[in-house]
Amino acid sequence: MLHATGSLLTIDVGDRETETTTIDEELEEFIGGRGISTKLAHDRIPFDADPLGPENRVYLAAGPLQQSDMSFTGRMNMTGLSPLTDGILSSNAGGYLSRNFVGTGHSVVELTGASDELLAVHVTDEGIEFETVSALEGATVPEVTEEMNERHGLESENLVTIGPAGENEVRFASAMTYDERAFGRGGLGAILGSKNVKCISFAGDSAPELEMPNEDIQMDVHRQAATSDDIFRRQGTTHLVQVLNDNFSLPSYYFTDQSFEGVEQINGDRVEEKKYKKAACSVCAFACKLPTRDEATGFETEGPEFETIMAFGSNSGVDDIVDIMKSNDMCDDLGMDTISCGNTIAAYLASEEEFGNVELIHELVEKIAHREGIGDLLAEGIGRAHEQLGVDNWTVKGMDFAAHDGRVVHGQGLSYAVANRGADHMYSTLMIPEYNDVISAEGTSGKADVLIDHENRNAVRDSAVLCQFGLGRVIEEEVFEALFGTDYEDLLAVGARVVNLERHFANQRGRDADDDRLPYDIPNLDSSIQEYYEARGWTDDGLVPGDLVTDFARAADD
Repeated sequence: MLHATGSLLTIDVGDRETETTTIDEELEEFIGGRGISTKLAHDRIPFDADPLGPENRVYLAAGPLQQSDMSFTGRMNMTGLSPLTDGILSSNAGGYLSRNFVGTGHSVVELTGASDELLAVHVTDEGIEFETVSALEGATVPEVTEEMNERHGLESENLVTIGPAGENEVRFASAMTYDERAFGRGGLGAILGSKNVKCISFAGDSAPELEMPNEDIQMDVHRQAATSDDIFRRQGTTHLVQVLNDNFSLPSYYFTDQSFEGVEQINGDRVEEKKYKKAACSVCAFACKLPTRDEATGFETEGPEFETIMAFGSNSGVDDIVDIMKSNDMCDDLGMDTISCGNTIAAYLASEEEFGNVELIHELVEKIAHREGIGDLLAEGIGRAHEQLGVDNWTVKGMDFAAHDGRVVHGQGLSYAVANRGADHMYSTLMIPEYNDVISAEGTSGKADVLIDHENRNAVRDSAVLCQFGLGRVIEEEVFEALFGTDYEDLLAVGARVVNLERHFANQRGRDADDDRLPYDIPNLDSSIQEYYEARGWTDDGLVPGDLVTDFARAADD
């Protein structure tokens, strides 16, 4: 089976020590990316670790496909014990970082400990450098890029950076690369902040040896990406704004409404009008990114994408796309997940009856990043702040909801309930066959098996590391088999191992069936959750039996 090659580099930023370890056997079992990072996190982070303590670890990892020239591979993975959800959480980001990362010769870089000074950590194929950067305290992401360029000639595609939000341990702080691409959900930027690491750079020309199979398949994927007439190439995910509003649900006014009267002012057509050039991730011909510019003001940014439009648009009562562009840009500069930041602000707007107050929204973005005033409470996220705000808790396991509404696409609702990452749409993407009427959007009975297939496949996607836009359009089962040189079922087995390890770690931290709950009712949810547990081989209490993890990970009593 194709898998990443290269060593594990462990960096203790407290002791300023490094260690290089061979992990060939683990890579054979877990491919790379999210898979190998989950394996390492499960085995090396203490079960009782504080997510913001020095004992937490954060992992950056590429997969094998980052050594190809195939479209949909310009991404890499980041994993840690989430300050938002209190479980192992992985996020991946696009841009141009992954090839620079692979050039260092490592497959995984692990950070542990905590520095007593603000650091930049420079990783190359020649060694590691620790640089004290106290002058960058409070700097925005672009300011860090500018400084690293002046000092070292590093570009945004070499860097993983946190803004003020990460330094201030905002629980949904993101780690940024290429200035505007985010390891977004779950607060991974706050982990770097807790370790006093402002940025990490990667550069080198020593990619590990890896023979990529089936060059014809790679070229065919690349060709199809380049010639596709898919609307997502023009509008990114913003195409979905109008579609969901008209046919399914667009969460609005802090999830109290399911359509938005101002949708035509914030839909994909409005975003496409602001798009002034094409942009892509590394080696990708699909070119779905959205550089946007408001000609009236000259304001430029990248995006917003669909989820950001929901969070800072319909869910906050805002019907001006330029205002949403500015919210998006502020989050990128300050280093925050746009979905969680927008939804948390929407919760505050609901508590104050201030929907649509753009000046207040932008003020709150700044206050959250710096934990000033009410921003200190909001920086904790909805799950920890909702009682004091006096609003409903629209989260699962601490993760606030994505735009794909489980009250309408019920299988996606089931996914939110059982997902180790909580209410995040990318964990299973079960909403896609429901939207496309491949399976009915109604009900949850009988959907456990297809949900598990999607979760397992997506774990492989994130281990490869592949872009979601490639799946279902170009990269089907037979393409997976050709690329990885193995049966599709063998790949799904890798995905199952990843999901089981995430769940087992959560079990050791006290999470069980009681946490697999939604803040709303959907048909047959309880029986469908039990159906899911049974199909996974878990207990009725949502626990992973030891025999599902002991073959490839430490047991709970190790």
